[in-house]
Amino acid sequence: MAEVEDRIVISKRKGDGEDGGQEKRLRVETQAALAIVEKQNIARSSTLLAPTMLLTGHQAAVYTLKFDPTGLQLASAGADRAIFLWDTRGECANYNVLRGHKNAILDLHWSPNSPTIITASADKTLGYWDANAGKRKKTFKGHSGVVNSCSISRTGNLMASASDDGFVKLWDPRVRRSVAEFMNQYQVTAVCLSRDDQQVMSGGIDNEIKVFDVRKLDIAYTMTGHTDTVTGLALSPDGNHLLSNSMDNSVIMWDVRPFANQNRLEKTFHGIKHGGEKNLLKCAWSPDGEMVSAGSSDQAVHIWDEPSTQELYFLPGHTGSVNEMTFHPTESIIGSCGSDKNIYLGEIGA
Repeated sequence: MAEVEDRIVISKRKGDGEDGGQEKRLRVETQAALAIVEKQNIARSSTLLAPTMLLTGHQAAVYTLKFDPTGLQLASAGADRAIFLWDTRGECANYNVLRGHKNAILDLHWSPNSPTIITASADKTLGYWDANAGKRKKTFKGHSGVVNSCSISRTGNLMASASDDGFVKLWDPRVRRSVAEFMNQYQVTAVCLSRDDQQVMSGGIDNEIKVFDVRKLDIAYTMTGHTDTVTGLALSPDGNHLLSNSMDNSVIMWDVRPFANQNRLEKTFHGIKHGGEKNLLKCAWSPDGEMVSAGSSDQAVHIWDEPSTQELYFLPGHTGSVNEMTFHPTESIIGSCGSDKNIYLGEIGA
């Protein structure tokens, strides 16, 4: 773990009095990160130091971020090829930076039952990292194109990857090699394992979502409804529904239960935009499955009520495309990362 020296500077706006209720800005600087906190006299709904925390330190666009299963840590990565580890308590200090990839990191996930992070990179590899030790333990090679997306099983014993080479690959981290693969005619941009690890779902530039049977090594079914590239996939907490983000400016919820109706498209969420950057914007579920969120190029975080599809929150703040959001596992907090190099942690539902 990197040693971090914090320097705290408290300043007041000109004209502010000495009484309570004044707005203060607390700046916390570390070796690799900066959290700027706006103190506001509003109701609080989390243990964050302030209602909104800005975390900076990345030197290029941030493409992906996730809370660990405890919510005490956050991992982020992007075009600067570095994985930043953040303590979500107090000043949200950056306590370590992991390096090793030779190109942009496009996706990452924490293992559900160990301090392990897996990463998908444009250097055509998957990384397998020990967050506690602060180092890469394994590198998985086998793709011949950019690895756009990755997924890890609930047990941590199976990983999936999606690549521009048209392949979805399954990996056993214990043997460091691909154990199965599924070929697509076009580039694959998103991947997600089912809750029971018996299926792997993928989306790509053909606008379709293909669901593969892991045991039979064949396509189980295909879901159509998008009219442009699928950029992100996320499985609901109960494993019954799949969320997809697409360059057609829509987010769709699909029924992926084994015996669902042939038309698996259940509902569509509107409001997001995909811009000229053509980033692989992701999507996410809240831990209780009652809210969904999706990345957007309009520089805002969009959050909808899942049952009604009504947009609950439109959260501006980023000055570039919002590439991914992540819900805190136990608190009313959402994290977001963008092409502006910034990360925000913000309260919702006060």
